[in-house]
Amino acid sequence: MTIKRFLTYAILIIGAVIMLLPFFWMVSTSFKAPQEVLSMPPKWFPSALNFSNYIDAMKSAPFGMFFFNSVLVAIFNTVLQIVTAALAGYAFARLDFKFKNALFLFFLGTMMIPMEVILVPNYMLLKYLGMHSTYFALIIPWAASVFGIFLVRQFVLSLPKELFESAEIDGCTHWQILWKIVFPSAKPVFISVGIFSLIGSWNSFLWPLIMTDSESMRTIPVGLAYFSAEFSTRYHLMMAAAVLSILPIILIYFFAQKQFVEGIATSGIKN
Repeated sequence: MTIKRFLTYAILIIGAVIMLLPFFWMVSTSFKAPQEVLSMPPKWFPSALNFSNYIDAMKSAPFGMFFFNSVLVAIFNTVLQIVTAALAGYAFARLDFKFKNALFLFFLGTMMIPMEVILVPNYMLLKYLGMHSTYFALIIPWAASVFGIFLVRQFVLSLPKELFESAEIDGCTHWQILWKIVFPSAKPVFISVGIFSLIGSWNSFLWPLIMTDSESMRTIPVGLAYFSAEFSTRYHLMMAAAVLSILPIILIYFFAQKQFVEGIATSGIKN
């Protein structure tokens, strides 16, 4: 083994350890007894697996309601972002209309705007429309993803033009082309868009925090913060709740990772 390869493997291993260490500590702490959490020196492994921590964490706050809200919002956001990405991505790739390139560049430019800049205007607008502390307020502002539109556009551009020309000769409309050609071919891309949307919606904290007043509208990240504020010394329950909150995302990515990687790889970078 050459020195270069050895250093590469060493850097990869060190990087993996650094990334996985906080996750390991979270899972380990979720099984610890209360007196083991802040013990000095720190204990990496619990003396016994206290599965009751997970039951106590679920009983300490209405996490069933938080999970329901997160699932509902994440599903609607994901479906809407896939639909808008498919329609807008196909339009930017195959349709000819005025100022198409300029409008697409404007769309890409919005990705550089931090969320904090548009936070107050969005809040004031939705409050004026009477959507404050409703599911609409958690879903509508994130119904479209510029990154998803970009991925779909690049994939459609990578498809052979002859494929679309043949469909048009056969009398297919744009809707039929989108449904019969683009959707089946771009399945990995749509899965990638869906995973990005699902993770972003599931982990969203700031927007649900300011847009919801009642406990019945809280999502999981806000619920974890509420749990932390009320039980700030019960870290073993906090870590148990955190493990439960990220478990669905890990499972979804585990089963869809092949399509996710394929969608990113096949999206293409074609002008």
